[in-house]
Amino acid sequence: MNAIRPDKVEGTETELSADLAAVSEVEAGIRDFVRNDIAYLRRPGPANGTDPALVDVSTDAAVNNVNSLIQRVAGTSLSEIEHLISELESLRDVLHAEGQRVQREIASYAQLSQAAMKSTRIIAESVTQWKRAADGLRNG
Repeated sequence: MNAIRPDKVEGTETELSADLAAVSEVEAGIRDFVRNDIAYLRRPGPANGTDPALVDVSTDAAVNNVNSLIQRVAGTSLSEIEHLISELESLRDVLHAEGQRVQREIASYAQLSQAAMKSTRIIAESVTQWKRAADGLRNG
């Protein structure tokens, strides 16, 4: 069984680098979000003198930041999915055209094969008739 090695496939290294960069960016965004926007959840609540209105504002900011992060990640994923779908559609068209070509080739081969069989039968019958005629001349 032959395994495909990533270093032998054209374009794989570039795609892998882009994927790793995207993953690193998402991880960094999540880390920043957790450090900056969710860290307040670990701190003591409004009982220590923090204004509840400030907590609501920071909560809204955290939600907006999460929404922004999700939209960036989802946007990248959606564009990659759309690109993949378009590539698969073009591949489907190519495979469909190749399937039709193969069907035409098979039909052509079948016709050629039938013609060859008819020609072989005619030649065999002619040779048989010539052999009978030659045997008749020898015996006669």
